[in-house]
Order: sequence, then structure tokens, then C-alpha cells
Amino acid sequence: MSTASLTDLLAQADADGHDHSVTEKATGLLHIHNHATGSIIWFPTWKKFRETRDWTDAVSSVAAELADASAPADQAGSALLAADLETLLEEASRSSDASAFVQENLTSHLTRTWAIGDAVANANGKDLFNGGTTPSVYAGYPYDVYAQDGGVFATTLWNDLIDARRNRALAEEAARKALKPVSRKAMKNAARKAARR
Repeated sequence: MSTASLTDLLAQADADGHDHSVTEKATGLLHIHNHATGSIIWFPTWKKFRETRDWTDAVSSVAAELADASAPADQAGSALLAADLETLLEEASRSSDASAFVQENLTSHLTRTWAIGDAVANANGKDLFNGGTTPSVYAGYPYDVYAQDGGVFATTLWNDLIDARRNRALAEEAARKALKPVSRKAMKNAARKAARR
């Protein structure tokens, strides 16, 4: 296990410059280009995350949450995943700057999600996921957290976080239109049409 922290790896990736493929190979991180802002979001693969000091702390923290839960580890882990995702999407929908929100929150959500799976595996005395069938704790989770070393998860979640604000605005607009007062003239016209039927 490496003694590097995730913060150190992310800072190294940010400082490495424009040759992103070299940076990915050197750090074990992946990246997404945020074309809206011209920035790059670096994040670890789930394998690389396990090699950092942060992984041990994250899994220990989740293990304490699981120990405090009255449900079995799988159920408690699934509940944590659902609650974390709901909170994240709600906060994203209220964010004034979706791109900045993603930049600040994507990596921490990815790593916590992987830590929940690892903590559940530990609590159940099972081996950590290392390929093959996705652990049952993720059965109801809407993302494939391990596909392409976490790249699919990161990209899909990134899109959902960006869309959350727009989706909220559309829902609020629909609600406003539904509550829009109807004029007396429109009500009379509707009554006449109904009477003709």
C-alpha cells in the first residue's frame, strides 16, 4: 500500500501539465474534461484509491456508521449509498454553479461510494471486490461503480450532477405553469365548451 494521500496525487495531476495520458500512467488517476469551464477533473480509479492513505480512513469511517446501524451491513450500506446520492443530487440542483459543484464534490462522492462497498465486504468477512460480479450492496444503486476502473461511474455521475440544476429548473417551471391563475375569460370559454359537449 502506498503512503501517498489522494490529495497529493490530485495535486500532482493538476501540476503535471497538458499530457494527460502520461499523468494518468504516472499517478493512476483518470480525468474528465469539463468543456464548459475548460478545466479537468481528476479522480482515482477504485484500485488506486485503495492504495492511498485516505482509503483506510474512509473505510474505517464507514465501518463505524455500519456498526451503529441496526440493519445488516448490506442493507445499511445500501441505505448509506441511497442517502448520499440523494443528498448530492439535491445539493447539485440547488448549486448556483453546477461546474464548480462537480469540481468540488465528484471525487469525494466516488471514493465514499467505493469505501462503503469495501466496508460492507469487511463487515461481512468477504474479500474486497477485485473484478467479477458487483457486490450486492450496489444492487439498487443506479451506477456501475466499478466499470472501466470507475470511469463510467464518474462520467455518468458527472452528467447527472450537471443536469440536476437544469432538471430542477424545469420542474419548478412546470409547477409554476400548473399554478398559474386562470383568467375569468378563459374559465367562461372552458365552461361554454364543456356545455356544448
